[in-house]
Amino acid sequence: MNLATRLRRYARIARLLATLGLGIGLAGCAAALERFGYRQLATWRGRWCRRYLVLLSKALPFRVEMHGQVPTTPMLWVSNHVSWTDIPLLGMLAPLAFVSKAEVRHWPLAGWFAQQAGTLFIRRGAGDSTMLQHSMGECLRGGRALLLFPEGTSTDGRALRTFHGRLLGCAIDSGVAVQPVAISYHRGGQADHTIAPFVGNDDLLSHLLRLFAEPRLEVRIELLTPLASHGVQRAELARQAQLAVHTALFGAAQSQPLAA
Repeated sequence: MNLATRLRRYARIARLLATLGLGIGLAGCAAALERFGYRQLATWRGRWCRRYLVLLSKALPFRVEMHGQVPTTPMLWVSNHVSWTDIPLLGMLAPLAFVSKAEVRHWPLAGWFAQQAGTLFIRRGAGDSTMLQHSMGECLRGGRALLLFPEGTSTDGRALRTFHGRLLGCAIDSGVAVQPVAISYHRGGQADHTIAPFVGNDDLLSHLLRLFAEPRLEVRIELLTPLASHGVQRAELARQAQLAVHTALFGAAQSQPLAA
């Protein structure tokens, strides 16, 4: 590793650490307000979370290109999932609540951040899907948009996994539309499948060091045409969302049959 690469990595790490320090302060304030029963905490969380994710995204080595219109009404956002960086990059676009796998709650620092930001955690196989859907519905009916990764895990971006429709029922029950989102990472004009993805046994520190050693990656975020949920079965709604995202990422000519 040459001197320029090392200096670039150290400068980026310093900026990230400063941003994380600010986040600790904000999350600490949220925890204190919750302890003292602050009634408008949900609204306050949405605002500070979005502003903080804007700062966090700027501390990451990305150039973002956004296409489409950010919804002005609460919707259930459903996106493909490549990396943990999807969360700040999408969360900076609008005040969003997040749905995440339960393991994230136990990540050092990041799990605490997620909890203080009001993240809803999914426990696989725990039989609490009804309770989770109720919480998601309350969030949507309360006027806050919600982000879900219906693949259930991250991928390297080479293919799209099946969108699981189980949790999309909250959009139908709440009478809100679904906002499909396609996110992809590029390097030198080509899709990146090695630097940005956070998959398998990857750990957060190794992933950060890998990102910070490279020149900036390009990120393309596409907010696709919203899908009406009224009168649609959740499996069909998931299929429509998956098809829209698949077409945006890989093109209609390359689309493959999709499971409902």
